[in-house]
Amino acid sequence: MSYLASLFARSRRLFFALVKVMLPVMIAVRVGEEFGWIGALGHAIAPAMSWIGLPAAAGMIWITGVFVGVYGAIAALIGLAHGLEMTAGQFSALCSMILFAHALPVEQAIVRRAGGSFWATAALRLGVALVYGGAVAWGSRLTGVLAEPIAFDWLQGSALAGDPSSAGLLGWVQGTAFSLAITFAIIAALLVVLDLLERTGLTRRITGALAPLLRVSGLDASAAPVTTVGVLLGLTYGGALIIEEAERQSFPARTRFLALAWLSLSHALIEDTALLVALGADVWVVLVGRVAITLVVVALLARMLDPGDRAATGWHPQPR
Repeated sequence: MSYLASLFARSRRLFFALVKVMLPVMIAVRVGEEFGWIGALGHAIAPAMSWIGLPAAAGMIWITGVFVGVYGAIAALIGLAHGLEMTAGQFSALCSMILFAHALPVEQAIVRRAGGSFWATAALRLGVALVYGGAVAWGSRLTGVLAEPIAFDWLQGSALAGDPSSAGLLGWVQGTAFSLAITFAIIAALLVVLDLLERTGLTRRITGALAPLLRVSGLDASAAPVTTVGVLLGLTYGGALIIEEAERQSFPARTRFLALAWLSLSHALIEDTALLVALGADVWVVLVGRVAITLVVVALLARMLDPGDRAATGWHPQPR
């Protein structure tokens, strides 16, 4: 019982922290629909999304994620679910874009504090997200792989399948409550999975397996352990550790930049990936492919940057 009580308390604490992010976005999407702003934005970004093989609504979801974060993108997805039509390949492409580039104002501020360039790493994340997302979406379309349609109505409750706006304000409130309840259930399930991974030692094994990949990409061995923590748990944790370790070990600018490039492109591999896979994304696309692309990009950066090239890395010591 003590474990269940602890699980409930942790789930509740995380849930309310996320509601502070998700609910305002869901309300904003609803208001935008009522005033026609969503449709106008959709028309504005439709050409860009069409170029990478995704519907206009996917652009609105991704833009929300870029500024707000993964849970903000999920909130936008919930708000737009009734009119959204995507294949598994397109949805996996969108989820990959969200994972590559999300919460940039907050996360790139952490990168800057850790010694990297805010704009260089932000541009890297956006560029890789667009290229990889487009490659996945068009690859799926041309090959027929992951061509099955994804249904999103369940996100808004079976009673509200179809257009929830037609049910009025009460229907929207009911659908939103249902969506938040699903979010709480997913959070609780993820916490159980993460706890099992830790108790069985799988987290340590995954960490050990990732360290050689980081070194293969050109990252200095001294930075691999702290980078691995961020890759698994999140940029916030990894960035904080890099700040601490860089002050203790005096990481060179090149090492710090490459570590932060790794973290910018691939972090929170367990939690964020599991969350989007639970919504319907393909694990090979959002996990295996993402890590592979990160490995290639960082390896190319490592070979392009001359050791000690401070100007190229955009590294400047940040005052405490």
